[in-house]
Amino acid sequence: MSSPEIASLSWGQMKVKGCSTTYKDCKVWPGGSRTWDWRETGTNHSPGVQPADLEEVVKKGVKTVVIGRGMSEALQVPASTVEYLKKNGIDVLVLQTEKAVAEYNALAAQGVKVGGVFHSTC
Repeated sequence: MSSPEIASLSWGQMKVKGCSTTYKDCKVWPGGSRTWDWRETGTNHSPGVQPADLEEVVKKGVKTVVIGRGMSEALQVPASTVEYLKKNGIDVLVLQTEKAVAEYNALAAQGVKVGGVFHSTC
């Protein structure tokens, strides 16, 4: 199963190829995507992305996770979150969201089992 292409990104809106939903923040993995609802884990810009935000994506068997920190990189990614991924044998890229989407799409096009979490505003 391949990772779906992120078809478009603009402030506050993301579209994933093959999905009719428009996301504000989203999670993607080989074979699927869904809204990334920060309220599920109590996530906020600071301290930022938590291991709990990534568990679902990790369970999909990804080899790489791309984290999009927002258009202005307001979303933090603590070292403990990066360590959680590395401890699970997963490569991690933490980038500004436009760069993160480009990197994610490039990896997906190469057939890498890539997943990601993307914040599309600040």
